[in-house]
This record gives sequence, structure tokens and C-alpha cells, in this order.
Amino acid sequence: MAWALVTPSSRGIGFALTRHLLRTLPAGVPIVATARSDVSGTKEELLSGLEDVSDEQASRLDVCECDVLSESSISELAEYCKGKYNDRTRNKTAHLRLGFMIPGMLVPEKAPDKVEYESALQMLKLNLLAPMMLVKHFSRFLPRKSVTLEQYQDGGSSLLPRSAVLALMSARVGSIGDNRLGGWYTYRSSKAGLNQFVKSTDIYLKMQSSENAMCVGLHPGTVKTGLSEEFWESTPKEKLFSPEFSAERLIDVVNGLGQDGRGKCWDWDGKEIPP
Repeated sequence: MAWALVTPSSRGIGFALTRHLLRTLPAGVPIVATARSDVSGTKEELLSGLEDVSDEQASRLDVCECDVLSESSISELAEYCKGKYNDRTRNKTAHLRLGFMIPGMLVPEKAPDKVEYESALQMLKLNLLAPMMLVKHFSRFLPRKSVTLEQYQDGGSSLLPRSAVLALMSARVGSIGDNRLGGWYTYRSSKAGLNQFVKSTDIYLKMQSSENAMCVGLHPGTVKTGLSEEFWESTPKEKLFSPEFSAERLIDVVNGLGQDGRGKCWDWDGKEIPP
């Protein structure tokens, strides 16, 4: 049995990713979504207005409480998921097929003397340490080398990636080679660190799972969410994406990944971002 995870899911891109997966994943694939609080309200909002989603599709949405800044909260969620979706004593092929681990925060410092310790620490926690802890506790649910993965397709299009994927939210500004403007000191550093973590994690997963699992970074573009609100007016209209558009494109990118795409950072348009 395959299952999917989106954390966090209560707003922004995570919210849009969860709703898109509800529409497109096969009905038998459970989706675990998370919110820091108001789990019932978040579930109601996630399902609101999805007229094209059947009751069967809606019933596989499991919204759970998780504070991504608390390792104990992440660990509790992982144990819950193990018991409900990844108990290999009951199903030897149970595995996490798709994990979007996408917490994030942005404070755009324009000069070194604008870096504030507390906000920088919070950014590093959310952008780097939280994904690290999520991978720490959920990578054990990825498929083993010996498992033959079922392929989910509709008319030749993949509904789930061919290999299991841990998808972490990176950013173009995390690229050192592409840094021509400077600034955004902590955010850039946290995303550069995340890209290194993605690569190291992917090397580990290849040793553990061979071609059955990989890790990648994703750049969603400039998306109209609270994180980027300060830049809405200065971003050209054609480059300011809705969460729904970005989510759909990111899922298409992940579903189209082959083995040559593992361990890298990909943008919303399927183009590789250099390290």
C-alpha cells in the first residue's frame, strides 16, 4: 500500500498541494496532511468546494496535528503513521510514496547588519532543521530495495512518481552558482544548506532503497502566499503564481522524475537549478 504526506498543509502551497492530490491520486492512496492546530477546521477547509472529489476520495484524507518545530511532535506523527499506514507486519509492501516536507519562512535582510539573531534562528529552524527532522523520522517508511513498486497511471500519465520521493522546499536563491545579487542572507544560507541536505539524503536513500526512493529539492517560483506578500507588487504578473498553479506544476515535476533527476533541485517548470 502506498500513501502520501504533505506537511504542513493548512495554508499556502501545502494547502494547494493537498487539494490537488485529493483530486488526482488514486482513491486507494491515503493522504496525511498536517496542521499545527485546528485539525478539524483545516480538514473542512481542505475539502471545501472540491465538487469533483468523490466521498471515497475525500475519506482517505487524514489531517493530523504536527508542530514542525517540535521533534517530539514529528516523532508522534511518525509513530501514528507507522501504525495506521506503514505497518509491515500487516502489509510487507506498505510504503510512503510521496512526501512533501515544505515548512518555510522568509525575512529578506538586505545587508549583514540587518541580520537579527532571533529571526535568523527561526528561519534556520523552519527552512532547514524542520525538514531534517521530518526526513529523520519519515525516511524509514520509504520502500525497501526488494519491493516492486506498483505504478499508478491514467492514460499514460503518472498519478504517482515511479520511485518514492521525498520533496523538500528549496528556492532558486539557495543556489550559490546563481547568486548574483546577494542579500537575503539567512534565507539564502538556509536554502543552500537544504540543498546540501537533499543531496546527502539522496545518497543515503540510494544505498538503502536503490532506485525505489530518492530525495529532491523544489523551487515553486514566486507564489502568492503570505511568505512572499512583500514582493507581490514588484513581481511581474506573469511571474507571480497562484498556489494552485505552482502546486500542479510541482506535482507534474515530481511525477516525471527519472533516476537522473535524483538528488537535485528542480524548479516549477522542470528545469534544474544549479548548486
